[in-house]
Amino acid sequence: MLGESFTAAKKMKRYFAFMTFLLLFAAGASFAQAPPGPLPPKPGTKVQAAPPEKAQIKVRVNLVSAPVTVRDKSGEMVMDLEQKDFRVFDNGVEQRVEDYDLGGDPISLVIVAETSSRIEALLPAVRRTGILLTETVVGLTGEAAVVAFDDDVRLDLPFTADHTRIGKAMESLRMGTSGTRLYDALSQGVSLLKDRPLNRRRVILVVAEAADTGSDAPLGEILREAQVNNVVIYSATLSTTAAMLRAKPKQTGPYPIGPEGTFPVPGRNGRPQTPTTEQQDRTRLDLMNLLVWLVTRAANAVGDNSLDLAAMGTGGLNVPTFKDASIENAISTIGAELHAQYTLTYRPTGTDPAGYHEIKVNVARRGVSVRSRPGYYIAP
Repeated sequence: MLGESFTAAKKMKRYFAFMTFLLLFAAGASFAQAPPGPLPPKPGTKVQAAPPEKAQIKVRVNLVSAPVTVRDKSGEMVMDLEQKDFRVFDNGVEQRVEDYDLGGDPISLVIVAETSSRIEALLPAVRRTGILLTETVVGLTGEAAVVAFDDDVRLDLPFTADHTRIGKAMESLRMGTSGTRLYDALSQGVSLLKDRPLNRRRVILVVAEAADTGSDAPLGEILREAQVNNVVIYSATLSTTAAMLRAKPKQTGPYPIGPEGTFPVPGRNGRPQTPTTEQQDRTRLDLMNLLVWLVTRAANAVGDNSLDLAAMGTGGLNVPTFKDASIENAISTIGAELHAQYTLTYRPTGTDPAGYHEIKVNVARRGVSVRSRPGYYIAP
């Protein structure tokens, strides 16, 4: 009996040994088939970081778009110039024009409309401008957004190419309070436009008084952003009281730099100097100096010339209005200019990137007047 038990135990031992062999063999086969990989680090060992990727150098390249309006002696738009007829200078250095267009690029337009109770008598006329805006300014390939302002700034309509929606947004402008946050509304317009595609002309059209109350954004900062982002500002300036229209203008010009009746500053080529033209040149020079001061310091404007400064600083046009009908005339004038305007695009080279850049555009034709944006500012 004991012998049989011993024999059975021996067989059982051989069985367990055989099973252990099979298990070890299977484990080894599985390990051999496993894909190679990194060995886990031992506890306490410092893991070596992956080598850094090659650093990428990013350089800011500014694409400057200069709108250029050319008129003949009678004030008519000149529309037969070619790219070779233009010379563009940036801080005195001639630039290579990369792109040239005559009123063809689609327009992205932000309509900035005042709804303050100050213009209650004029708001019905502003509401009726929807069709005119779509037909003469937006055009077939354009798009528009509507920003309304009084004590608040509201986006009444985001960008759309639907003319019906644009017209309804203008018709639905609602009367607000007596505030005029013009600069904040302009700031929102620039913010909306700077994200639009580069192949679109970025335009703000203001239908408002040249007055601001309570804005947080200074005009100089807004114009700096508009210049860098190639935004052009046009305006149809509203005037609400006949008394202000008939009031004698206050003397705000500079002290004379020469005896009365003399012209110490050279006038424009081909134009005779008279007391009237001299005053116009001095006024423009004052506004230009003020404009550069505002932009370089991101300061605020003082006085009632904010829309003149905005238009001059971006290459646009400010058209004052006096009656309901002249609001329509002003919009028609602006639309006609936009669709007969040259656009010259270049990348600044040969100048210091930071600071104020003066833009000068010359045209190879006599007897014409040339208007473009005067420059732009890049902060250090």
